This record gives sequence, structure tokens and C-alpha cells, in this order.
Amino acid sequence: MSPFNPLPSVVAFGGGHGLSASLSALRQVTTRLTAVVTVADDGGSSGRLRAEFPSLLPPGDLRMALAALCGDDEVGRSWSTALQARFPGEGPLGGHSIGNLLIASLWQQLDDPIAGLDTLAAMLYVEGRVLPMSSIPLVIEADVIGADPDRPDERTVVVGQEAVALAVGEIADVRLVPADPPAVPEVLAAVARADYLVLGPGSWYSSVIPHLLVPELVQAITASRARKVLTLNLVPTEDETPAYTASRHIEVLAEHAPELRLDVVVADPSFADGDPHLGTFVASLGAELVVAPVRMRDGSARHDPLLLASVYAGIMGL
Repeated sequence: MSPFNPLPSVVAFGGGHGLSASLSALRQVTTRLTAVVTVADDGGSSGRLRAEFPSLLPPGDLRMALAALCGDDEVGRSWSTALQARFPGEGPLGGHSIGNLLIASLWQQLDDPIAGLDTLAAMLYVEGRVLPMSSIPLVIEADVIGADPDRPDERTVVVGQEAVALAVGEIADVRLVPADPPAVPEVLAAVARADYLVLGPGSWYSSVIPHLLVPELVQAITASRARKVLTLNLVPTEDETPAYTASRHIEVLAEHAPELRLDVVVADPSFADGDPHLGTFVASLGAELVVAPVRMRDGSARHDPLLLASVYAGIMGL
């Protein structure tokens, strides 16, 4: 941390609801916050926009990150709700998110995705910055064992984030197309000056691991002197990792980024307890395991922003 600014500079990586949860917590402890968002979404409103405008980055996960960082007052909360709202009905606009269309329109006007996101962030008084992990839209491919019930032992290539998330069988490997996409320079600069890098929670194969598949980005992350924090999910997700233990999540991460070393792994007792191997897997990456309650008190599989913020604050010595 800079001696002139006691607040830590934090870069959070992810996508969708997982990144939104992380940002909602991190904004409680610092204003020096950069969200780096996956750009492989091909479902729903984002998928429809990609089909119509093939060079357009999918805006959905970027929109959710912006909504999570809107001002924490009545105006900010109103903007956050408006960004997330969707048009009703079955017509051409039905199902489209208002925020997605707003982002897409700014990109069309400015012909620069970073400028468009920064412009919208300024309009919404967003606390922090939201950036895509790559400057081009990406496709996720996965090798899935047992995707074809008639051939349960064979590998099938499944293409597209939505198809991967819904695939039946066990994901054996995941990759990006193209395999060497350009990282966003502003992201690399943010990583270089960060005090903390935060990965997870979120869908492991479509929101967390993709950041480690962009060569320039994973090189910047592994070379960074920032403390690296991994936040585990609360339960195995119903789609990509239905039977994964907490330690299996760590193992898969290491398989896709063997050079990555971590400093802290955060796990809720509901996921960590009963996994005797978790400490060993965490230690193999050079990290300390922090087991602390971070789950919503209603028992739902959602992170409580205040509880997670308290854990982050403790890790950062605040």
C-alpha cells in the first residue's frame, strides 16, 4: 500500500454472480478497486447481442460488475436496479437487459470498449473501475467425459460457455478460442500496481479459470508481488462442478495454472469442514487457509457481503 493512501489497491477477477459478490464485499474495505471480467458469455441477452454483432464483447458480466459498484445511496441503488432490469415479453427486446443495451450503444458510439465502460462508470458514479480481461470476445471449449450417455467413457468437445455450464458429464479440460487472446493493457497495468489480487468465487470453469488461460494475464498475475487471495464457493455448483470437493477446486486450478502460487485461500466452514485434504492442497500452492463464516445467515448458497468484507479486511490488515 502506498504511504500516501492507506487503502489497498485490489484487482478482483471473475464473472457473473460470483464476481458481484466479491465486489460487494471488497467495496466495503477499499475504493481502489478494479474488476476484471470474463468475456466468453454466449447465453441470454449477451449471446443474442454477440450473434447480431460478432465483434461485440458480451456485456452481461461487465454490467453485473458495474451494478455491484454503483454508489451505495438511493441514486446509486436505483441505477444498479435499472442496469439489471430486463424488457418483458417475447418481442425483439424481450429478455434483453437494459444495462446490456446501454453498454452496447456506448461501444457503438465510442468504438472503444474501455472508453465506453469508463464513460458509463462515470455516469453512474461507480466506485472503482470495470475492465474486460481481453479486448476481443472469446469462446470457451471443454473436453467433457460422459457428455454422450451412449459413450460414457469418451471425451466430447463442448463449445460455448452456456453449453459447458449445462453439459452432462465431467469436465476434463477447458480452453479459450482463440488460445492466445490479447490482454487489455489497462488490466495488466492494474495487476502490476495492485496490493492484492482476488480470484473467485464463481463458476470454476467459466468465471475463474478463464483468467488463467490468457497467457499475458496469467504471466502478469504470477509475476505480481501482490498478495493473491482465492475465495472458494460455498457449495459445489449445480452446473460445472456438482461433485467437486473444496480440495478438488484447488487441484483443478493448479492443473490449469501450474505456476500460480497463492497467499490466502478463504473457505466457509460449510464447504471446508469434512474435507481432510483441503489444507494439504492449499499448502501445496504456498497459501494459508482461512476458514471463516462468509455465508448468508438464511442458509442460502450466497456470500454475505459484510461477513466476506470482514474476512478481506482481516487479510489486508485493515
